[in-house]
Amino acid sequence: MSALAQPTVLIVEDESSQVELLKFNFEKAGYATRVAMDGEEGLLQAEEHSPDLIILDWMLPELSGIEVCRQLKRAESTKTIPVLMLTARGEESDRVRGLDTGADDFVVKPYSVKELLARARAMIRRSNPISSGEVVTYGDIKLDSDQRKVFRDGKLLKLGPTEFRLLGVFISRPGRVWSRDQLLERVWAHDLDIDLRTVDVHVGRLRKALKLPGKHDPIRTVRAAGYSLDFDV
Repeated sequence: MSALAQPTVLIVEDESSQVELLKFNFEKAGYATRVAMDGEEGLLQAEEHSPDLIILDWMLPELSGIEVCRQLKRAESTKTIPVLMLTARGEESDRVRGLDTGADDFVVKPYSVKELLARARAMIRRSNPISSGEVVTYGDIKLDSDQRKVFRDGKLLKLGPTEFRLLGVFISRPGRVWSRDQLLERVWAHDLDIDLRTVDVHVGRLRKALKLPGKHDPIRTVRAAGYSLDFDV
């Protein structure tokens, strides 16, 4: 596995041919993918797996893409996830309506896969600069994913590869509480030999590595929920 986990794209689309096209091209481009065939399942997967990007079809059975987007942007745990809507509706009024509900971008069907991937990359880069190799800073912690180096208060820290990936997940969304299952999925990619207790062990190692005399412990344990990187407590 690379130094940081693959970005994950959630595809919410009810047309099988579109799902296969999107899955194939995103996976070929190096992304992990998840699929939901209706709006309710899309909301559940977004909450459970916290993807880096959601590809959301406007026309979905039961719950429309517009309503899914509205609910995603209202929920604390999903409101920062970028949403790219796919629509056959190219009218300006429809685009305005979609943007007003929180969609971050639109692609009109039929679309160019190359353009769609370019827009997706740009959206993920803006929302999660770690995925594009940028240096990311939160508080007095600086993570350089290209150099695989972490600094705190200007001091170079020694982190193992797993702790480095863990910090990459945490620092991508400061303050967000990650469950053990979500961390297992992001950092270990569902390795069947890893159990939830292992997550606790590596979070403990990361906490120890980040510890400096007189400095606040930035790793917050949330009882019955998980962990977060949070200086604002």
